[in-house]
Amino acid sequence: MAEANKRNIPIKLGDFSVIDTEFSSIRERFDSEMRKMEEEMAKFRHELMNREANFFESTSSTTNSALPSRVPKQQNYVSDISSPLIQDEGDNKVLKLRFDVSQYAPEEIVVKTVDQKLLVHAKHEEKSDTKSVYREYNREFLLPKGVNPESIRSSLSKDGVLTVDAPLPALTAGETLIPIAHK
Repeated sequence: MAEANKRNIPIKLGDFSVIDTEFSSIRERFDSEMRKMEEEMAKFRHELMNREANFFESTSSTTNSALPSRVPKQQNYVSDISSPLIQDEGDNKVLKLRFDVSQYAPEEIVVKTVDQKLLVHAKHEEKSDTKSVYREYNREFLLPKGVNPESIRSSLSKDGVLTVDAPLPALTAGETLIPIAHK
């Protein structure tokens, strides 16, 4: 791997607890996400049923022509992606990853990017006359296309949760409806 594509990401130590701030309302957030998912599935089912009805209606009324113009334009769902890993910060979306590294000291943790991969590595070794302890933590995450490695930030809470924030590039709507010719 070329050295030009590697970048170590500094870890900012904080006097905050992710457990206190992030997980205090986990049940409410879970219920909210479930409601959103159920609404999305109902919307998808309704849209699918309408498309089937429109398909059978349009195929019976057309012979060798392209799809009629009354077929609704496809929506761009990319901008509506809802994931617990993606959060809104102002007008921008940020990929927010969390790693439990509570068994490691801050100096034992390394966060870096190599090409389009985020690597989190932690290693702990402890030796005494009576025992030997060795722990290693490795996580690899493929970053979405267009994420700038220079903009990635990480912080470590006092309870050992490493948070990595990667601002996502703005999404462009490159949608084109292609008619289907029936023969």
